[in-house]
Amino acid sequence: MNQTHSRTPCQQVQWVSTLLAHRGSYGVVTMVSQELGVARQTLYRWKAKGQAALEAAFTPFLHTADRSCLLERAILTLLVEGHASYRGIQRCLQTLLGQEVSLGTITAVVQTAGQRAQQWLTSQMPTTARALALDELYGSQRGAGYLTVVDAGSGAVWASTSPVAVDGESWTRLVWQLEEQGLRWHTMVSDGGKAIQEAVATVAAEQSHQRDVWHVLHLCQQVQGRLDRQVAQLQGQTSVVARQAARVAAGKPPRGRYPQSDVAAHAVQVAQGQYVAESLRYLSAELRRRLRVVVLAPVAAQGVLTSQVRQGDLEALLALLDELSQQAPASLQPELAKLLTHLQAALPYLVRFAAGLDAAQEQACHRLGASAVHLLGWAWQRRSILGPSSAQLLASLPPDWHPIAQPLLQAWGEAVRASSVVENWHSILRPHLAVHRTLSTGLLAVLAVWHNHRIAERGLYRGQSPLQRSGLADAPHDWLVALGYPPEGAVATPPPDIDQQPSEVLAA
Repeated sequence: MNQTHSRTPCQQVQWVSTLLAHRGSYGVVTMVSQELGVARQTLYRWKAKGQAALEAAFTPFLHTADRSCLLERAILTLLVEGHASYRGIQRCLQTLLGQEVSLGTITAVVQTAGQRAQQWLTSQMPTTARALALDELYGSQRGAGYLTVVDAGSGAVWASTSPVAVDGESWTRLVWQLEEQGLRWHTMVSDGGKAIQEAVATVAAEQSHQRDVWHVLHLCQQVQGRLDRQVAQLQGQTSVVARQAARVAAGKPPRGRYPQSDVAAHAVQVAQGQYVAESLRYLSAELRRRLRVVVLAPVAAQGVLTSQVRQGDLEALLALLDELSQQAPASLQPELAKLLTHLQAALPYLVRFAAGLDAAQEQACHRLGASAVHLLGWAWQRRSILGPSSAQLLASLPPDWHPIAQPLLQAWGEAVRASSVVENWHSILRPHLAVHRTLSTGLLAVLAVWHNHRIAERGLYRGQSPLQRSGLADAPHDWLVALGYPPEGAVATPPPDIDQQPSEVLAA
């Protein structure tokens, strides 16, 4: 059983000071032990503890992270990883660490980190031309939104503004600012908003604008679902029409505000609805097939379809859809007309990605033959089974095919058809937007730096961050270290220089 000793902190300090002052003197420990009734082992333990405390008190902390830096790391981690509000951070620090931190301190830490993050984003730009995905996220302010530019190939966030007016001028200024910072691009993909189209037409070549195919196919699915529900409703009315017809045959008047008692006419209407729904399902499937990265040519022709052939097929598909909308029943025509108008506006921009593949596909057909390219396209479409990476597909090919197949597979892999990476970024912002109501430019920059350094834990890019996939292999793995907040015991690196005059667009 351990013996406890009644002592005050002042008495213990005096005893330890005596032991340290007479260190090396024979008999001092024994004398103090007999005088206090304390075991020699306990005195040695107190002496070592006092010696360590004195050394820690006089050790300089010029090269290690101090306690304030650890507090800043805790605040920023709770803010980003925990989706916590400022008061939530305050309660977490008090509960977990027993540390009282004022709201002013938390606000100052977040503001400083936001300034560092904005400066970091302006200085970390890829050296190669990238494909950019553009979109806006609307908040609580009417007519204002968060403008976002994300790397379509790697998912890295290059710009995310606080709420500004969603118009062509705001987008133009943002794109110009990124161009001044050194960001270069070869393609821009969006959902087809008028403001983005105006900005692209102003600052870039119109041929570089690619429409997001996911939004087009999603609209097709929505219209298909509405048509199927209307057809099911018509089919459900068949028994009602039959009962009404029986009442009329029996000499009774039909019931209801708009009664239908003609069974033959209703059967024709149901048949027309089924025909329209099935026809739209076929046309949607063909549209989806023509918008793939690789579209195989017919077996007799071999090879893969070029962008010109795809464009012609899509024009023929829209002509069939126009004809179908004119033949459809009156109740189904509005949905088909809405879909046709949307597809006609998007048609010039849907297969822009395929134009960049024509040269590589033509060269491969010239050197390997159309049948070999057809086989490569067939394998690419089933890469989830045979690959899934291009390197694995290349390894399964004959060695003499590698010099020709490698650039072709790379071109297929880098083709950009959708802006879904922006939707992924918006899914990250929404929980923070629900907590803070409005996201400032600094907080958006902090979230962007965290996202750009985040290592993928699974999937095709496992073990890589968006920065590494963008070609910035020298970027640190810890986003807090990049902002100048090293962990305990680490060498403190100077934080990024804070620009007290942030750019006009990002500060709006």
